Amino acid sequence: MFRRPLEFLKSLPPQGDLVEIRLGPQRAWMVCHPELVHRMLRDSRTFDKGGPQYERLRALMGDGVVTCPHAEHRRQRRLLQPTFHPSNVSGHTALMAEEAAALCGDWRDGQEVDVSAAMLGMTTRLISRVLLSDSLSPAAADEVRHCLAAIVRGLFVRTIVPVDVLFRIPTPANRRYRRAVERVRELIDAAIAERRRGVPRDDLLGLLLAAADTEDGEPPVTDREVHDQLVSLLLTGSESSSMCLASTFSLLGRHPEVERRLHAEVDTVLAGRLPDVDDLPRLVYTRSVVTETLRHSPPGWLFTRVTTRETEFAGRRLPRGATVLYSPYLLHHDPASFPEPDRFLPERWLEGEAAPGPHGALIPFAAGSRKCIGDLFSMAEMTVALAAITGRWRLRHPSGRVAPPRPGATLGPRSLTMICAPRTDAPDGTAPHAVAQVPEAAAAASGAEKAGRDGDNGVHHA
Repeated sequence: MFRRPLEFLKSLPPQGDLVEIRLGPQRAWMVCHPELVHRMLRDSRTFDKGGPQYERLRALMGDGVVTCPHAEHRRQRRLLQPTFHPSNVSGHTALMAEEAAALCGDWRDGQEVDVSAAMLGMTTRLISRVLLSDSLSPAAADEVRHCLAAIVRGLFVRTIVPVDVLFRIPTPANRRYRRAVERVRELIDAAIAERRRGVPRDDLLGLLLAAADTEDGEPPVTDREVHDQLVSLLLTGSESSSMCLASTFSLLGRHPEVERRLHAEVDTVLAGRLPDVDDLPRLVYTRSVVTETLRHSPPGWLFTRVTTRETEFAGRRLPRGATVLYSPYLLHHDPASFPEPDRFLPERWLEGEAAPGPHGALIPFAAGSRKCIGDLFSMAEMTVALAAITGRWRLRHPSGRVAPPRPGATLGPRSLTMICAPRTDAPDGTAPHAVAQVPEAAAAASGAEKAGRDGDNGVHHA
C-alpha cells in the first residue's frame, strides 16, 4: 500500500467487493464495487467522515465543511453554498480566464516550465481571490503554495501509517510539516484580522463574518469556524485542481492526437480570445479531456470513512469504529466499468459514443450529501484554464522517460517540467504573448507583477 499503492489497489477487485486490509496495526476494509461505494456515501450517518485520513486532516483543517462530522455538515454546507451556486460560479469565469492568461503571459519559446508549481500557483491565487478577495497578498499566496507542497507530502504517510509516535519525532520531514501547518494558520488569521479592520467585501470571508454577527436562531459562527472554513476550502480548492491540470498537460504531451483535436476545438470556439461563460457549453471536447483526466488520474484517489454503529455491509458485520476505505482510482481503473482503463480516451465522454460503464463508476468529487461543494467551480476553472493556455501554448515533455504520477495526499505529478512552444498555428498566427488580453486580464497581470515586486520581502499562502 505504501510502496506501490496504485498497483495494489488495482489488484483488489478480484478479491471481492469488500476486502479486508491492514493499515499499520489497524484492520480496515476497502470497498471495491461502485454500487457499494454509493450505498456507503449515501449513508453518511453510518459511514461518517473519519479514520486515519480525516484524523490527520482535522489536525490541519479543524472542523470545516471538508472534515466536520455528519451532525455539523448540513448547517455548514448551507452557510457556504451561496459562494458555489451556479450563478456565482458563472460570475467567476472572467477571473478564471484572467489568472490563466497571467500565468502564461511571460512564457517564452523553448522555456522549461515547472508545470506542477505553475498550476498550483494559479489555482491558489484564484481560490484565494474568491474566498478572500485581496486580503491575501501575492507574496502570502505564494507562501501558501510552498506550505501546501510540504503538507500534501506529509499527509499521505500519516494516513497509510497511522502511528502517531512516528510523527512526533523531530525529523526534518516532521519539522517541515508542522511548520507548514502553523504558517498556513498564521496567514489565514492575519487575513481575517486585516478584514475585520477594513471594509466589508462580497466574498466568502465577508459571508462568514456577516453570519458571525447575525442572530437568526442558528448556532453562532465562531471565530474558530471562520478560520477552519477558510483553511479547508483554500487547501482543497487549490491542490486538487492544480494536480488535475498538471496531469492533463502531461497526458496531452503523450497523446498528440488528443492534443490536436483539443486545439481544433479551442481555435474554433475562441478564435484567439480568452474564454468567457458563454463559451463553456461549446467547449465540449475540452471538458471531455478534463473529465477523462479525472477518471485516469483522479487527484482525490483514496478516502476513509468510519462506522458510527455496528452495521451489515456487503454481507459482513462491521463493528462500530471500523475504518472503511474507497478509492476513485480503483473504481476508475476497473475494466468492468471502463474498458482499457489505462488508456487516455476523452471520447468516452462525448455524446453518442459508447457508454462509459455502469452508472456511478466515475466519482472524482464523491457522491451523496458529502459530495464536493466546489465541483461545479472546479470543472469550470479547469476547463477555462485548459482552453486559455492551449489556445496559446503547446507543452512538450523533455526527451526521456516520463515519470508516472506520484500518489501522496493527492495523485498527480509533483515536479512536472515541460518545454513551451508557441501556438503559431493558432487562429491569428501570432505568438501567444502578442495576443491581446481582455482589459481585466491585462490589468490583473500588471497588478500581480507589481505586487510581486513590491512583496518580495513579505509573507506567502498554502
